Amino acid sequence: MSKTQTPLVRLSSTSKFYGPTAALSDVDFDCHAGEIHAILGENGAGKSTLMKLIAGVIEPSEGSIFVDGKEQKLSSPRAAMDLGLICMFQELSLVPDLTVRDNLLLGAPGIGLGRLKADGLERARSILDQIDGASISFQALVADLTLAERQQVEFAKALSRAPRLLILDEATSALNASVVEKVFEIVRQERDNGTGVLFISHRFHEIEALADTISVFRNGKHIDTFANGAYDYPAIIDKMVGQSFDELFPPKPEPNPSAQAVLRLENFGWDGEIHDVSLSLRAGQITGLGGLDGQGQMLVLQGLFGLLKQTDGAVTMDGKSLDLGSPKDAKAPDVGIALVPEDRKTEGLILAQSIRQNMELAATSRSGDDAPGEGSFQAFIEALELKCRSLDQPVEDLSGGNQQKVALIKWLVLSPKCLLLADPTRGIDVKTKTQIYALLRKLADDGVAVLLLSTDYEELLHLCDEVHIFYAGRVVNRLSGDDLTAENIIASSLNLGLTQTMEDAA
Repeated sequence: MSKTQTPLVRLSSTSKFYGPTAALSDVDFDCHAGEIHAILGENGAGKSTLMKLIAGVIEPSEGSIFVDGKEQKLSSPRAAMDLGLICMFQELSLVPDLTVRDNLLLGAPGIGLGRLKADGLERARSILDQIDGASISFQALVADLTLAERQQVEFAKALSRAPRLLILDEATSALNASVVEKVFEIVRQERDNGTGVLFISHRFHEIEALADTISVFRNGKHIDTFANGAYDYPAIIDKMVGQSFDELFPPKPEPNPSAQAVLRLENFGWDGEIHDVSLSLRAGQITGLGGLDGQGQMLVLQGLFGLLKQTDGAVTMDGKSLDLGSPKDAKAPDVGIALVPEDRKTEGLILAQSIRQNMELAATSRSGDDAPGEGSFQAFIEALELKCRSLDQPVEDLSGGNQQKVALIKWLVLSPKCLLLADPTRGIDVKTKTQIYALLRKLADDGVAVLLLSTDYEELLHLCDEVHIFYAGRVVNRLSGDDLTAENIIASSLNLGLTQTMEDAA
């Protein structure tokens, strides 16, 4: 379905101020029914402010918002929802202590639960089944779901509201490539049925695959709007941050086959979930873990951090056997393993505490020579360009990218020998990604063993020296050199082998 002539939603000379700071400045912006409109920009560019204005979370300081050509006062999310403007925010809105069913019912529009049960719940169940969420029970507590499962529920919840405008803010950041494509297929169907879609993602291949139209925001201003395909990556990134796509990832050094193995896993396994995992993490190299979600990659990180009991196989560091019975064992100074978890808000940080308190969390058991000095914190604050008013500011006040920097600094000040990372750039802006990529390469060059789990195959491709692809709890391919390609990462993740195997299967 082609987009309509009259915009579904129009912002006219719209600004949003917080004191003297302009989060959005004099913006004119249109989005149409029957169109997937991607919004690009780094953190602070105004993307989230734009979404919140349309979703009724905040009101503009100046200017007007029109829906179907009629000026509207979107004074609350309910007011926006009543007009069919539904937002799935990056920071999930689900209540952990309620069931999936209760979350789907919570705040739903309509004249009664009977109508919702007959329509919305049935629609949500169908959506979950289509995006590999058939195993997610309506009776399950949200707190017991993985981050990816929670994101699937959030997507189904948004679609069950029958949106006229569907706003997706990093809606696929925790999902693997297979599920993302199924989500995209549903989004395309919604567009073809006349729904307007606003889509925020920091993954360029997702924008390329899904968007009809792209708008770029920078420093609170609307910079440009153009058809998908009108510009290549370097030109788009230059509009966003003045930096080309090729500059996002630091150059890889030439592989050194004789590089020292800092950490080795031999026939590592646990509870029938992972089997015979063998890999070596070498000084000067970044090793990647890839594959579809839930294939055992995360369990390897958890096992190496002492979170799993009664693991099989052997773990050695610098040739010495390790017995990792707890995180305390893993982070001990003579071992030096650190884990930056998947969900920074619930697993990596205490949001109500200050930046300083969060950065000191991992070092609370250390004293004397083992305790990090003030200079250690400051060095990483400067390297990552942490933006804050002061270190006494609550960490919950920071942007997602700056929160992730705090979660990293917390461990980096301990000078780990082995750094385990679970999707460390999920849902953060291009500039922050670049800073983290550069830091990881420097850490590897300085001898830290870096093990990176990523659901973004561009990271595995451009950042890692070798990648181990998991399927059904086993490593089914080890990719490096000329074999490390996007096609081989995807084919191996589906257990089709390398590209020639995929062609045979076709």
